[in-house]
Amino acid sequence: MEYIEDIRKYRDDDAEAVKETFTLGMSEHVPSTFMHLLKQPLTQMVLMCLFCALVTSSKSFLLPILAVTLFLAGARQFVIYMFNSYIDTSLRKDVGKISEVYLKQKDSGFWVADVDGRVVGMVGCLPKQDTPGCLELKRMSVRRSHRGMGIAKALCRTVADFTRDRGYAAVVLYTSVVQTDAQKLYEHMGYEKTREFVIPELVAKITNFTLFEYRLDLQRDGKND
Repeated sequence: MEYIEDIRKYRDDDAEAVKETFTLGMSEHVPSTFMHLLKQPLTQMVLMCLFCALVTSSKSFLLPILAVTLFLAGARQFVIYMFNSYIDTSLRKDVGKISEVYLKQKDSGFWVADVDGRVVGMVGCLPKQDTPGCLELKRMSVRRSHRGMGIAKALCRTVADFTRDRGYAAVVLYTSVVQTDAQKLYEHMGYEKTREFVIPELVAKITNFTLFEYRLDLQRDGKND
């Protein structure tokens, strides 16, 4: 089913809906991030050492099982805490002040997908400071209830058209290893993966939380979409 409703520019009265859409979208990645953490060799080694040490010392399986269960519960709470911290930081940095960050700066924009008067999707773009000639696609999110309708594709095309109209050569974006649906979407829209890297934070290095950079080179004749 293709999306046939309105993709329009952000208005100030969209603020709460945009913040909610962003927060819900980011929170959805907690389970996949937790599973990614469990698959890491370091995590598995810690769990195995903890279990074996407690089995040896207690001569029982009950205590080791309880300890591993508590460890896993703590790890999941840690993932939740990290996502909540990221959400709070993002709200303070740009999501909570869209007009100031995206609408009052040159060659920047922010759009929402409006279905029956309700904001169900969003996307923004800004000039890429360290990559001249490129705009960066940011804050793409579509509510779960409205996925599979072509809304994300329409939002992607909106950013590509805006970028081309402003005379920029390409769109770049970043997504993470756990956002597999987003990776499929961007690749379907013609983006190519150009780089993989782990952000230089201790937690990210320990958990091998990889980010992917994608790039869409735009044709001046408008045939790439």
